[in-house]
Amino acid sequence: MNLTIDPWIPALGADGRRELFSLQDLFAQAHVLRDLAAKPHERIALMRLLLCVTQAALDGPADEAEWETCKPLIQPRVKEYLTKWKAAFELLGEGTRFLQFSNLLSGKDSDDGNAATKLDLALATGNNPTLFDNAAGAERSLHAASVARNLVAFQCFSPGGRIGVAKWNGKETPGKGSSNHAPCTPSSMVHTFILTDTLLGTIHCNVLTRETITDAYGPDRWGQPVWEFPLNHGDDKAAVENATLTYLGRLVPLSRAIRLHEGGFSLILANGMDYPIFPAFREATATIIRRKEELAMLPASTARSLWRQLSAISIKRRTGTDTARGPLALNHVSDTADTTLWVGALVTDKAKIEDVIESTYSVPPGMFSEFGRAAYEQGVTHAEGQESVLIQAVKAYAVSLMLGTPPYNHARQLFWTRVEQSLAALFELAHHPDCAADFPISDWGKAVAAAGLSAYEQSCPRRNPRQIQAYALGLRKLSYRSTSKTKSETKVHE
Repeated sequence: MNLTIDPWIPALGADGRRELFSLQDLFAQAHVLRDLAAKPHERIALMRLLLCVTQAALDGPADEAEWETCKPLIQPRVKEYLTKWKAAFELLGEGTRFLQFSNLLSGKDSDDGNAATKLDLALATGNNPTLFDNAAGAERSLHAASVARNLVAFQCFSPGGRIGVAKWNGKETPGKGSSNHAPCTPSSMVHTFILTDTLLGTIHCNVLTRETITDAYGPDRWGQPVWEFPLNHGDDKAAVENATLTYLGRLVPLSRAIRLHEGGFSLILANGMDYPIFPAFREATATIIRRKEELAMLPASTARSLWRQLSAISIKRRTGTDTARGPLALNHVSDTADTTLWVGALVTDKAKIEDVIESTYSVPPGMFSEFGRAAYEQGVTHAEGQESVLIQAVKAYAVSLMLGTPPYNHARQLFWTRVEQSLAALFELAHHPDCAADFPISDWGKAVAAAGLSAYEQSCPRRNPRQIQAYALGLRKLSYRSTSKTKSETKVHE
């Protein structure tokens, strides 16, 4: 199977149907295809591959002026590029293979003979959790297209931990049986892409310029894709540096030493390259936040919806001295029209995969200004404050009835589910920051208050006199409103 000519990438056509495409066909039809149709972690890995191919084919663009005019060049340049490098995209066979180590042999402690399903992070194979899959004991095979997608995603997202040791060119693979996270996994980092109405537009909007890369990473960090500058052995310092410390080299990583057995049903698996993480190197799609006195990557959480973190994600990088900032592609967002952002992550707890999450938001241009972003953030803070009031009301109800287990989690879930249905009112705050002058009477404030009351009513029944009395006590807490503004509320209107 050759990934340039054989179908393996899922995408949505203009009619909304999901089909598989080869790399060549995907780019050839990118102007009419709507979007990729993959799981969140697969989407991130596939977008990185598409961007890597695009930027290698363009050898740029050099700056914003060149970026403005490069969209019509993407399809013809990529066609030529994939034809030139076709041999590097073989999934099986003798010689060079895509994202696999040559001359890799099983060692005494290697994960030799693992089923290829080990590459699918959503399946329960080996030590993978059964979170997404309950057929761990069943023998099964994967279509070659699935193996290819899983290989790309696994190299980007494989969690760290214990791993086998194989022989690579006669030497043991690095790590001595342990591995660090692949580059997209640390801190359950949030990844963000700009979306448009076509896949070609999406690719173009996420292409970064050489100027941006130099500004973000320093000189000589553009690099080459790993198939152009292959790793023949671990002592090749130039190849290792290209693969782990340059923009193009890291987009499609070699974090694990993998060699599929013929047929693609099993593999040799060991540790690959070690990829430095933030602050040594930041992923272009990650968001950097200030946490107390330190900078860190914005993490995803199953307990906190991604829209509550959009104020951090939407900070544009303006100069090399910027610290907290969103993904680098935000340099391309419009100042006059809404921008669609796809936000997603693989959530992990150390080496354990917990979940995959994703959301898509249509963000008004005001979100990319200081005042609009501040108004949005204060709107989120207002909702979080209402959640605290709700919990205090539930607590008063539970104490009155001497309940051993107050329904806190149930109330929270009901509250945030209903609040999320009114996000349009929250985005309106970013579009018109003056609406945040008085949250309780704004559309967002009214929606938040209604969500709090609804969650309280559904969590605290009042079917007998004792419950009615307890309900009234809690309702008194819920109805309390502070008339003083917080510092951040005041700042929005100064």
